[in-house]
Amino acid sequence: MSLELSPSVKYWLNFFHPLMMWALLVVSIYAAYLGLQVQRTRNAQGEEKKELIKGRYNVRHYQIGSILLALMVTGAIGGMAVTYINNGKLFVGPHLIAGLGMTGLIAFSAALSPYMQKGANWARATHILLNFTLLGLFVWQAVSGVQIVQKILTKA
Repeated sequence: MSLELSPSVKYWLNFFHPLMMWALLVVSIYAAYLGLQVQRTRNAQGEEKKELIKGRYNVRHYQIGSILLALMVTGAIGGMAVTYINNGKLFVGPHLIAGLGMTGLIAFSAALSPYMQKGANWARATHILLNFTLLGLFVWQAVSGVQIVQKILTKA
């Protein structure tokens, strides 16, 4: 059984994944900012710490991180699904491989949360390292994704 969609729907589906992922890249940068504020709060003392605690950076970082995890995994699956629907195959190349790696990194990073909540510094350091690696890959993915979108637009 195959899924038959109109050519118009198939064409416009091509843009859902890139738009969603660009939005998630912006949200990821915001999550990194919140994470840095959490670290700053943890290291602050006295009045500065009291002021930083009011920002509830830890809660906001955790919430945004949870949303990022869900949407990034969903976006990766969606991108592969649209590619398969439109082409009958996946194009195995750097963009796909890096995207799958990013999906694994964000899952691993999120899985460290219970250890961080218990104060494990190794988990905190690993979380930070994974997330900055993820952010770097995400920027590269955004650029390579634009190149893919350009190919789609030139075929139209």
